[in-house]
Amino acid sequence: MAQNHSFDIVSEVDLQEADNAVNQALKEIHQRYDLKDSSTTIELNKKEKTISINSKDDYSLRASIDILQSKFIRRGISIKALKLNQPEPAAGGRLKQLINLQSGISKENAKKITKMIKDSKLKVNAQIQDEQIRVQAPKIDDLQAVIKLVKDADLDFPTQFVNLK
Repeated sequence: MAQNHSFDIVSEVDLQEADNAVNQALKEIHQRYDLKDSSTTIELNKKEKTISINSKDDYSLRASIDILQSKFIRRGISIKALKLNQPEPAAGGRLKQLINLQSGISKENAKKITKMIKDSKLKVNAQIQDEQIRVQAPKIDDLQAVIKLVKDADLDFPTQFVNLK
């Protein structure tokens, strides 16, 4: 049996689920009476991990974002992964909203998590590896305590726990 147990803390978005959520939101927008005439479009760019919403006015734009967020929640994707930019004017007096899908843990956020883990005085070792954090400990109970600690922390980005060994 292994001497040390470990797992990784990551922040990822399932792009297929995001695509499904976008398609469901678009379908609902086209069916809603108050949004039928808005000609709203929602497009997911998987390469750049962005969602673009184009609508006729502020009301339609906000309603579209609310619908999109509800579809994300229903599909099990945290809405913390959505980083909304400022709406900007588009051609024909329309509004355009760009939403970034946050994927990967930034260096500052990784440092914040490792500091939080070290301050907890648990007997674990946390290392930053690119856009994820590897946590190692001799006892699985300590690893579970770290998972609970990170889940209970009010972070502004989604976290997942993978590769428990």
